Amino acid sequence: MFPILLTPRTTLREITEVDADTIFDCFSQKEVIRYYGQEKFTTIQEALVLIDIFAENYRTQKGMRWGIERLDTGELIGTVGFNQWNQKHKRAEIGYELHPQHWGHGYASEAASAVMAYGFDTLQLVRIGAVVFLENKASQHVLEKLGFQKEGVLKNYMYQNGKAHDTFVYSSLLHNKKGFFS
Repeated sequence: MFPILLTPRTTLREITEVDADTIFDCFSQKEVIRYYGQEKFTTIQEALVLIDIFAENYRTQKGMRWGIERLDTGELIGTVGFNQWNQKHKRAEIGYELHPQHWGHGYASEAASAVMAYGFDTLQLVRIGAVVFLENKASQHVLEKLGFQKEGVLKNYMYQNGKAHDTFVYSSLLHNKKGFFS
């Protein structure tokens, strides 16, 4: 059963086909995918494929992606979760995105904090990493707020819009965790 996580202002829950319109709306926003490593969506079918990928990653225990739903409105505002989940090596990469109308209100760090706590406490991860485009200052701020440490630069690591991009690699280690929601 897919885990449900609660934060002070959100419910983190499984993403299903019912969410396809919202996922499409989010991933068709140029501002959202600018630093995401993929092209913007142009059809609802692309949202359905992504939802299937999230479900398959969970079934095969390679990733886990939650929908971020506001408690006050019941509105899905983005997603958060683990990519590259490797149980043997007790590590995963975290990723998140929000619809632009919800940027700057602390939802990303609130949701990511809950996911990190779940990763360290329940999944027994010892390392949570993150890969961020050099230009993505907002995401870097979220990660640093959550206690991530910048480890270095990955040259030509992401390919998007016909161009290779350098990224920063960040990590949060089990022995350094702090301030997560339970």
